[in-house]
Amino acid sequence: MVTRMTATEGPGGEAAPQRILVVDDEPTVREVVATYLARDGFEVRQLADGGRVSEAIAHFDPHLVVLDVMLPVRSGFDVLRELRTHSELPVILLTARSDEADRVLGLELGGDDYLVKPFSPRELTARVRSVLRRTTAHVSGGGGAARSADTTMRFGPLTIDRAAREVTVDGSIVSLTAKEFDLLAHLAANPRQVFSRAQLLHDVWDSDPAFQDPATVTVHVGRLRGKIESDPEHPRWIATVFGVGYRFEP
Repeated sequence: MVTRMTATEGPGGEAAPQRILVVDDEPTVREVVATYLARDGFEVRQLADGGRVSEAIAHFDPHLVVLDVMLPVRSGFDVLRELRTHSELPVILLTARSDEADRVLGLELGGDDYLVKPFSPRELTARVRSVLRRTTAHVSGGGGAARSADTTMRFGPLTIDRAAREVTVDGSIVSLTAKEFDLLAHLAANPRQVFSRAQLLHDVWDSDPAFQDPATVTVHVGRLRGKIESDPEHPRWIATVFGVGYRFEP
């Protein structure tokens, strides 16, 4: 499985700009997004349809994709569905305000975050930085030998290695998206503490809950349970506190 985790280095060893692929069929949206991302120090490539995304990813090797749901040639859903068969490359979805079902489906397919059109370009750049910060947070000079023991949390058959961003159940690696891992690690690091959906949006998504639908958390919790729980309908680790939110049971 392919996963983008680190920024590349320039010829002199300096960090090269992180690369963002923007896929949207609206020229104005693409230009505004690309302009703001470039101002924020990113290298940006644009596409107007979903037909060449796989090729662009192979050649451009982006660190993150901003992907519109409604695209000509191939929909954003189709692109994301194929991408998730072999890659955990972070994806931020762009959706129409009226399409709540689309937002939920995009998250279920493995989207890391979403923004509803129309959106603030500053909010998008903040979301991009948030997702990239979390997917690269485990990379620090020194490699695996410098990893401290407290980066690994064990709960019976469940192991969460925060430094490697790796989760295993009964010794088998579980494939999680960046946000799924962040959510699980945050809950597990605070066992039995109840978090509301608004708190989780703030803590895990680094976003003002006013910009997010609480369904984002609900969908991610459901996906996590489906991946780590032997019986997702009667979860062992991620418990629902009705009327409040969620907590991790150690």
